[in-house]
Amino acid sequence: MAHRLLASGAHRHLKSLASSSSVSSRSYISEMRHSAFREKLLRILRTEIAYEGESRPALYPAVDFGPFNVDHRPGEKWIQLRRSYGREDIKIDATMFDGAAPSTRSAAAAGEADPSDARLHISLMVEVSKGDASEFVLQFSCSAWPDDLEVDYFFPVRHGNVALKQYMGLNFRELDEEVQDAVREYLEKRGVNEELAVFLHGYMANKDRTELLRWLSNIETFVKKQ
Repeated sequence: MAHRLLASGAHRHLKSLASSSSVSSRSYISEMRHSAFREKLLRILRTEIAYEGESRPALYPAVDFGPFNVDHRPGEKWIQLRRSYGREDIKIDATMFDGAAPSTRSAAAAGEADPSDARLHISLMVEVSKGDASEFVLQFSCSAWPDDLEVDYFFPVRHGNVALKQYMGLNFRELDEEVQDAVREYLEKRGVNEELAVFLHGYMANKDRTELLRWLSNIETFVKKQ
């Protein structure tokens, strides 16, 4: 009887050892696979970072443009420019490239536009504030093309207004030509013009490179952590 109990106990012990060994083996294999995947991903990321850094080296972002101070907003898809004009405060929020159009209307109509020759688009919101002197700020929704700046809408907004369905008035192109000319002149005097559009396109091309490198580097840093 005692012999059978000892034999049974020994059998269970051996079975337990075999099971434990099997689990350890599977865990080791799983860990090796995970490590191999991690090293492969790191190798790919480092190759991509080196390629981007060499083929499209990023420049240090400008901190000003004429009278405007530029906030680069690292890690975000937009920048902010600010300046004073007399007693006014002017703020511009500009996106990174958010669209494109064919370089010519004829090419677009013929369906022959070359994607590499497309005109990239930047959206910007211009806000003119007179501080406590007015309960409103004046906002201009604009489009910046490589060599042109277009006004889409302009409208007054109460300070601190967060209305989801703000009435924006008529499309700018539907307004009387004299009104359009007056608005363009108003913005021109405040530095919102074609020169700003040209600057933004050069700036965003550089930001596109810096943000891509930042994104790749942040992923590499995360993957490196054990």
